Amino acid sequence: MTHEPPEDPEPSNREHAETEIATDIRALTAVSEQIGHLFAHSHSLRSNDFRALMHIATAEAESRPLTAGQLRELMGLSSAAITYLVERMIASGHIRRETDPGDRRRVLLHYSDHGMSVAGEFFRPLGRHTRAALAELPTTDLAAAHRVLGAVVAAMRDHHLALTQAATGR
Repeated sequence: MTHEPPEDPEPSNREHAETEIATDIRALTAVSEQIGHLFAHSHSLRSNDFRALMHIATAEAESRPLTAGQLRELMGLSSAAITYLVERMIASGHIRRETDPGDRRRVLLHYSDHGMSVAGEFFRPLGRHTRAALAELPTTDLAAAHRVLGAVVAAMRDHHLALTQAATGR
């Protein structure tokens, strides 16, 4: 079911706002990638290692931990490549495997305590900068921004699914 947005008395203002959001998200993506490269470099990780950590952390935060197969699909890697990546990340102490309590046949990937500690140490200053940058904004603005970002993430996931299905013929 699609909900139509309310009629905007000034459509050009809405288009401008949507364009600014898209620009902001591209900038956020670019600077996030730069920070991710610095994290990876400072911890002797490869780019795909950091991408995997981001997928694992996001899935955990959304209470939907990933299997290695799901991570493979998200990253577009072969089974052999994801097995090598997961084994390397476990050996380095960044992630751990855990049997799914709901289905003992499945194995889930989680950040390890060491991985969380390393990430926390690196990203804690970013958290402080972010809190300081948001301090002057009212909570209602933060709630609205969360709704906007949630809608954008959902749209991007839908688009990714459509692209994936088109590429695989599903």
